[in-house]
Amino acid sequence: FKGKELATIEENNTNILFTNLIANDGQPTKVEISPENDIALLQYTGGTTGVPKGAMLTHENVYSNAAQVRLWLGDVDENGERFLGVIPFFHVFAMTAVMNLAIHTASRIIMYPRFNLDDTLKAIHKLKPTIFPGVPTIFNAINNHKDILNYNLSSLKYCISGGATLPEQVRDTFVNLTGCKMVEGYGLSECSPVATCNPPHTGGKPNAIGIPLPGTCVEIRDLDKNEKVLPTGERGEVFIRGPQVMKGYWGKEEATKETLIDDWLKTGDVGYMDEDGYVFLTDRLKEIIITSGYNVYPRMIEEAFYKNEMVEEVIVIGIPDDNKGEVPKAFVKLKADAHITKEELLTFVKSRLNPIEKPAEIEFRDELPKTLIGKLSKKELIAEEKEKRNQK
Repeated sequence: FKGKELATIEENNTNILFTNLIANDGQPTKVEISPENDIALLQYTGGTTGVPKGAMLTHENVYSNAAQVRLWLGDVDENGERFLGVIPFFHVFAMTAVMNLAIHTASRIIMYPRFNLDDTLKAIHKLKPTIFPGVPTIFNAINNHKDILNYNLSSLKYCISGGATLPEQVRDTFVNLTGCKMVEGYGLSECSPVATCNPPHTGGKPNAIGIPLPGTCVEIRDLDKNEKVLPTGERGEVFIRGPQVMKGYWGKEEATKETLIDDWLKTGDVGYMDEDGYVFLTDRLKEIIITSGYNVYPRMIEEAFYKNEMVEEVIVIGIPDDNKGEVPKAFVKLKADAHITKEELLTFVKSRLNPIEKPAEIEFRDELPKTLIGKLSKKELIAEEKEKRNQK
């Protein structure tokens, strides 16, 4: 490769030439660190309160989480796995589930700069990856590819779904297509990020986010004061403690005190635990829709939509209502060549929901907004609805 010199960089205490950097005996310089206390990286996140903050992840946090996930998967072959990396490493899920886990197991990474459906299918078909971490929209896109049966996807041993809730219909279809073990996990940037996972060899339970990883504790506490640990089956806020939980937020002592309480991470997520220790999320605290004084959980409504074979993607948000305070509104992307009216779809979901969960509106969209990693994103739709109200 012949490059063109664009600028001359002066060598000083802050600028080191790469040629000088590698001009040594090949032995790494030993640096004394405290894995428990020294920060490995600042992972910026909206946090549990929505304002961007740098989660201070220590060397112990990052290493522990990669080791926890490896233990959870079980039969990961040292030097023998091939990870497919189509989600960006700047996202904490990809950092751990692709980059760090692959390094931890001395495995190969098949890397792409971004997710492209056709390129991903060709990579699986030709390069035979064995472990494929992704987000639900990626697995859903593969399920709905018009030529999916022309690709051999049988090399996939484990697929790890994170970043957002994995609809049951999407999971079942993908597993039937590939024969892989689909592992759905849950986590936050503040947890490096993985906290719970469904057991890969049993498949876990439908709609569950799994049980805590080794060395991790999860409690469900009351929503009012977070002082009472709730019994099984009762909804409350999820609290997490473990070696993967962050040191705190960079330069934000008050936010750290609000989020880390006696080493427990206050997640801002609402869920419950069953008698077998499985955790089920119902929603983010800030996304709960209050209808006539009742809590309505968007995820439950979205699951009802996904049971219809015409629906490819759906987002449910709350919109203001003069009588009820808030009511659910569903934004739906239909599958290609799908034919169903709003009225027919509403009739379908009504039979699967409580009366207060019934969407007040359904709006069809050609595309739904997504984040850089490919998660469905609600904030753009919330902003749109707010703008509509302001114009009235």
